[in-house]
Amino acid sequence: MFKIQENRPNCIHINLIPNAKFLTGHYTMKVYATELSWRITPYNTQRKVSLLALILILFAFIHLLTNNCQSPLLFRYFKTSDVRGIALEKKCDIFSGNWVPHPEEPYYSNESCHLMIDQHNCMKLGRPDKEFMNWRWKPNECELPLFNPAQFLELVRGKSMTFVGDSVGRNQMQSLLCLLSSVAYPEDISHKYSSNTDYFKRYFYADYRFTLAIFWSPFLVKSSDADPNGHSLNSLMNLYLDEADEAWAKEVENFDYVIVSAGQWFFRPLIYNENSKVIGCHKCFIKNMTAVTKYYGYRMAFRTAFRTLQSLKNYKGITFLRTFSPSHFENGDWNKGGNCARTRPFTSQEMKLEGYAMEFYLTQVEELRAAEKEGTKRGLKFRLLDTTEIMLLRPDGHPNQYGQSPHKNVAVNDCVHWCLPGPVDAWNEFLLYMMKTEGQRSLQGRL
Repeated sequence: MFKIQENRPNCIHINLIPNAKFLTGHYTMKVYATELSWRITPYNTQRKVSLLALILILFAFIHLLTNNCQSPLLFRYFKTSDVRGIALEKKCDIFSGNWVPHPEEPYYSNESCHLMIDQHNCMKLGRPDKEFMNWRWKPNECELPLFNPAQFLELVRGKSMTFVGDSVGRNQMQSLLCLLSSVAYPEDISHKYSSNTDYFKRYFYADYRFTLAIFWSPFLVKSSDADPNGHSLNSLMNLYLDEADEAWAKEVENFDYVIVSAGQWFFRPLIYNENSKVIGCHKCFIKNMTAVTKYYGYRMAFRTAFRTLQSLKNYKGITFLRTFSPSHFENGDWNKGGNCARTRPFTSQEMKLEGYAMEFYLTQVEELRAAEKEGTKRGLKFRLLDTTEIMLLRPDGHPNQYGQSPHKNVAVNDCVHWCLPGPVDAWNEFLLYMMKTEGQRSLQGRL
């Protein structure tokens, strides 16, 4: 019926032969005709009951062992739906699907949206191909509604939304500004709140009393320069993993929607501090300093960010974790001539989630699940805006050399940010879908 193998430490593998079947996580056993032909006697009945009890105990034991051996971390790659399935209700998984051709014009263009910045304005800066704009995300089991700007603005009437994170978070905010531009243009009120209006932006849609903001915080936690030569693209920095960055922590309390994200900055050399003490570093090459992985720093940054949100007395907002956005450098690292010149998406057969992208993704999701569980005690909502796997398939969506002015003396290609319009617009389709879902849940709860 089965045999047990110990193929790797602390994990037992059970191989079932064809007479045993798997049905939704439970085991069933084919009953043979010879067993059915037993005569019914007190002895045989007792024997059958004992045998059945042993079989049930054995299958429960097998079920426990196999469940304990199925952590995604043990596989070379996996599908993000395996993780999401733990908490998703039996509804359509909008994050599982494929990019499909979409010949219609995009929602906006660099000519129709006057809020686009040059970093994302690939067409203005000379990108010759346009096919990257003609793909749309199609979930496997349902239709993802088109982004409806009027509907979005009605949902957020009298409310506020902020993006907390790095420049990829701003990339999503710029997409949202352009998606809404066919209905309304906001007033830029950034100067009323910050002297650093390049990184801290606020917009106000007066007709809807809606505020949209970005708090630039690439590590989510407090940071400072540690390189004696000054700040540069890859200079050494201090991270204080148990202290939230006040740039957002002091401002976010009264926002209704908070979209948190971070990623690429954690690859640079970093010295980690906790409890006002240095605990080690990542890629710093300092003598006698303990090496600590970037994954540890990443985990603690999100843990601190989520716990900070939970600790804010007046915070009643919905927190969305927008998951890690992979880069697509080929033919070299980002600072060694790497580029991203592809003009079509990958298929799910060509590219799988693995390596550092998988580790970053799993780290985020684990911290979100812990925050979600703790947040329910205060009535706080933490939601997963899962973009990692879908963006892994879009090497064609980056600016590459078309995300900077050709007159600037910069040799680094941009394979981190995303062209507008482009695949990043799907993030806001997801966001609107999830906001509507939250509204439906709230209504059902009141009813």
